[in-house]
Amino acid sequence: MTAPLVSVDGIARRYAMRRGLFGRPVQIRAVDGVSFALSAGETLGIVGESGSGKSTTGRVVLGLEPADAGSVAFDGVPMPEAGTPVWRRQRARMQMIFQDPLGALDRRLAIATQVREPLDIHAIGDEKARDARVIDLLDRVGLSADHGRRFPHELSGGQRQRAVLARALATKPDFLVCDEPISALDVSIQAQVVNLLVDLQADLGLAMLFISHDLRVVRQVSRRVAVMYLGRIVEEGDADDLFARPAHPYTKALVSAAPTPGRRMADRVVLTGDPPDPADRPSGCAFHPRCPVAVPRCREAEPALVDVGPGRRAACLLVDPTETAARDAVR
Repeated sequence: MTAPLVSVDGIARRYAMRRGLFGRPVQIRAVDGVSFALSAGETLGIVGESGSGKSTTGRVVLGLEPADAGSVAFDGVPMPEAGTPVWRRQRARMQMIFQDPLGALDRRLAIATQVREPLDIHAIGDEKARDARVIDLLDRVGLSADHGRRFPHELSGGQRQRAVLARALATKPDFLVCDEPISALDVSIQAQVVNLLVDLQADLGLAMLFISHDLRVVRQVSRRVAVMYLGRIVEEGDADDLFARPAHPYTKALVSAAPTPGRRMADRVVLTGDPPDPADRPSGCAFHPRCPVAVPRCREAEPALVDVGPGRRAACLLVDPTETAARDAVR
């Protein structure tokens, strides 16, 4: 088998916070023991509610935030310390598409200047080659040379996200982390950007970590999907199989909430309450206060992420290796 391009092994990210002026400091586990592998040209989608740790996971994978535990390896090489020359060279092969394109761009600089900036930083090509590369990148993402002369505020939201994508592709990366790349765009523009990402991945052979709360989009772009809840992966597997036969009760609820033509809303699994406070995690399974099929032992034992079928993993005490127990219980 080919070695994975990205290997993530048990990463954790914790933040210290203080409740009130004189309160004791408490620790928030934003990411808690996340592991996965990603091959070249493959897309792994990460879904979950706000606060589940999706974006923090992406930032730790890129080295934008340090891991408090665990490790990340890229192309078989451990992630070097952030800010070092080795890290900068490696980051040329790993880029990020941010959620807010206007916030990701410098409002004082023309778009072409910003698309060219990574080429200047990494000293890629001569002056003439860099100018030609910028024109090619703008054309590849559906922008013209005229767009390159404009400033961010002169472009629409979709055009700005295309400019961000062009800048990310400047160094010919092998891996993209897309952090909610369409959530700030109008619905009419979202499909265009998603189709552009799919086409670029096919043309360039990119590996992508696609982070989103929109299950329909994740299913469209991802080969595999990981579902996160309160900093942990609770289910992972082939996208079509996971959406057709979710094993974990949380995944079942997410899938049932996504509008599907021909399916009655009466079949929807409605979760009660909000996700727990990350600084005060429930005992046992973190999902048990909201789980419609929780049993007493769910309050006591913390489920491990285990194999539940070919290419499928789930962290639920009610899931057996054949997945039938959880499926029958949720029904």
